[in-house]
Amino acid sequence: MQATDNLADSRYARMRWNTPLSEEHAALLLRRLDVRPGARVLDLGCGWGELLLRAVAAGGVSGALATRGVGVDTDDAALARGRRAAAGRSLDRHVAFVMGEAAAWQEPADRVLCVGSAHAFGGTGAALDALATVVRPGGRLLFGDTYWERPPTPDTEQIFGPEVTDLPGLVEVARERGWRVLHLSTADQREWDDFESTWLAGRQEWLLRYPEDPRAADVRAELDDRLRQYVGGYRGVLGLAYLVLGR
Repeated sequence: MQATDNLADSRYARMRWNTPLSEEHAALLLRRLDVRPGARVLDLGCGWGELLLRAVAAGGVSGALATRGVGVDTDDAALARGRRAAAGRSLDRHVAFVMGEAAAWQEPADRVLCVGSAHAFGGTGAALDALATVVRPGGRLLFGDTYWERPPTPDTEQIFGPEVTDLPGLVEVARERGWRVLHLSTADQREWDDFESTWLAGRQEWLLRYPEDPRAADVRAELDDRLRQYVGGYRGVLGLAYLVLGR
């Protein structure tokens, strides 16, 4: 039995968002982001924009001071998923999903989210420089980026690149660029395990359902490699920090 479009649809099917983040932790970050009524919220590298939708809802969408949001990404399927989610929550008049490069966006906003997308700007420092131009004066930035919890092996460092630093180094990069750290928290091990498991889960389920599909061998190899890299390489070594920044 062969699948048709099921494989593409399965890629992020079990993920709430594409980052190691629990519901409780997300709620904390949104409180620290402090979205106000009437604010404009921007999510650069939004994926399907789950955190963006929650941020807009938190700001309120009724009356003259309705909060509005824009999500920017290059993944058409993810953007389509975001639009469906917005429509399902009656937020489609308040949130727009735009196909485009995060680094090219110039329209400013009161609250900006950039979680796991520093690479789109050329790295952490370049991202924090560019994001300073789109956060309005008095605004806030939710910035999520990786750091080393422990020194990586050479193989693990090669996967993520030489720019990743430790947590003090990450904070210093932000401080040197004029940002003030209003909140700092990190993904815990359970959040990481859930993230990695759900990243795999949709396609693991697809493999169990379509073991004879011509693409199954390649999918199996990709998922097995990712699991080996995680449990044998960067589990407990790579961290993810969430910084709420102002300037």
